[in-house]
Amino acid sequence: MQKAGGNWVVGDRFFDREAELEALAERVREGTHTLLTAQRRMGKTSLVRELLRRLKDSGQCETIFVDLESAAAPADAVAEIAFQSTAARGAWSRIRRLFANVLPPDAELNARIPGVDLKMKLRAGVDAGNWRHNGDQVFAALARDGQVALALDELPILVNRLLKGNDHRITREGRRIADEFLSWLRKNGQEHRGKITMILSGSVSLEPILQQAGLSAHANIFSALGLGPWDEETAMECLDALAKTYHLDLPTAVREEMCRRLRCQIPHHVQRLFDVLHEHLRRARRKIASVDDVSHVYDNEMLGVHGQMDMAHYEERLRMMLGDEAYRVALEMLTEAAVTGGRLSSDAIARQREWQASEANPVRIEDVLHTLEHDGYLARRADGYCFISGLLEDWWRVRYGRTQAQRAQS
Repeated sequence: MQKAGGNWVVGDRFFDREAELEALAERVREGTHTLLTAQRRMGKTSLVRELLRRLKDSGQCETIFVDLESAAAPADAVAEIAFQSTAARGAWSRIRRLFANVLPPDAELNARIPGVDLKMKLRAGVDAGNWRHNGDQVFAALARDGQVALALDELPILVNRLLKGNDHRITREGRRIADEFLSWLRKNGQEHRGKITMILSGSVSLEPILQQAGLSAHANIFSALGLGPWDEETAMECLDALAKTYHLDLPTAVREEMCRRLRCQIPHHVQRLFDVLHEHLRRARRKIASVDDVSHVYDNEMLGVHGQMDMAHYEERLRMMLGDEAYRVALEMLTEAAVTGGRLSSDAIARQREWQASEANPVRIEDVLHTLEHDGYLARRADGYCFISGLLEDWWRVRYGRTQAQRAQS
């Protein structure tokens, strides 16, 4: 078991999730389009890539993984799907004929053709006028030879980008384009059901974005599958496996303290805490960890400057999802929860509603809470909401708690 860092993992570096893998594999076999839901850093991409690896190695179906994070238009998405379809040889031969006007006659299956940027060539053949037609042809080509598992990663990022302008507000034109793109995707999902099975995932949740735009109906062909955190037993086993790989001694009490600090056993956070503990012991030239070592690295590394870099990515995604005004409201509510024992009370929510009622362009508090809940920041409780992750709560308190206290004193 090796440290994963911030990258997705497959094969021998993939840990646990056997139940989720089997559930997802069953859905592929049955032709059920799936929307994989989970908060950030839960391992969605690793799960999907490991599933595709196993499906391909066992010969059950063709597999295609498409990362749409950099896509800015429907044409980009179609070109990216076509490009990644080089992995499916039968489909690629037909797709190559579809793009014969922009591809050189000697275009090989290998995407790294000397002197030719295949992805750019494919993108040159797709534009705002023909992306639907070309996309239909790409799907038809994929559906010709047996079953295909098509994973579309970061689709929510693309949909959010289509919907919103530079100020993160939904525009009329953006909604029209997103509606057209999602309608096209749904049509092909229905038309080729049983041949092409889609798996959607992303670092942000799709459902709140669609709800903001009034486009929730487009998700009705997808069956949601939630990916939760590890339980403490699995996290303890992972830490033990990592310790053995790096010849460290992590007594049970040390591993229990690591899990207690994190509270929510998000796979990336578990491995990140091990990483900083390992580096601390390496510098100290020791092999045996103590509970005091955990406290030191958690307070000084996980919550320190380098740890805050990971926090910045959470904030960027949240701002992208909500827009500037709603993002500021979310910051206030999360900070309120962080400095009051991790709980956002119903009274605090009521105060936010009162403040927004006095604004010229009020933010819908329900939309903010819906996003915070879907993306794993807060969980609903009887008297409001609470932080799910101890690490995220502590991050937020360290980053914004002092400012909140200064504002309260003034």
